[in-house]
Amino acid sequence: MSLFKNSMLALVAGGLAAGLLAFAEPSFQEADAAVSNPTKLQSVSAFAKIKNKNERAVALFTEAGKVIQSPRCMNCHPATERPTQTDRMRPHIPLVVRGEGGVGAAGGLACATCHHENNFDAANVPGNPKWALAPIEMAWQGKTLGQICTQIKDKERNGGKDMAALVKHMAEDELVGWGWHPGGNRTPAPGTQKQFGELIKAWADAGAACPKG
Repeated sequence: MSLFKNSMLALVAGGLAAGLLAFAEPSFQEADAAVSNPTKLQSVSAFAKIKNKNERAVALFTEAGKVIQSPRCMNCHPATERPTQTDRMRPHIPLVVRGEGGVGAAGGLACATCHHENNFDAANVPGNPKWALAPIEMAWQGKTLGQICTQIKDKERNGGKDMAALVKHMAEDELVGWGWHPGGNRTPAPGTQKQFGELIKAWADAGAACPKG
């Protein structure tokens, strides 16, 4: 392929990406989000008075559920092939679907077209090096917290993670951590990733019982 043709293709691709960013921007900016979250997480010590281990585990997971059920997590764990966005969890604009590996359909719009390694606040577009949708087996939207809890523990649906790996993922994974540093006008997840990880570990240590329902 000629140098001229390569240059023209690069220009077209660049123009397409810029156009998609401009198109996506209003949807992000319409969100009624704030830069801080008034919802706080209780520390693990707040649950020490619950002597029954199962009851304590349920209470700990319910507290961690404030994070799990926040838009920052739910938007990337959709029940359909299409992610949602903003605090209102509206269908993603422009249209993009999960595809292989959660990074967009082959031959379609890739997530990386707009979502780069860092948040791009000038266009209010979020970013992370690991940006991708969770597999459909990890879909959370439309489920109760108890159903999500059962799903999270199921190695058939959690990527083969045992409890230790699950705790490490919640406490240390950088894409999970993005939820507390979402940039733009997006409301961060409640508390901090450290607090969230401590709650998940304490839940696991208490037997990992799930809320009913």
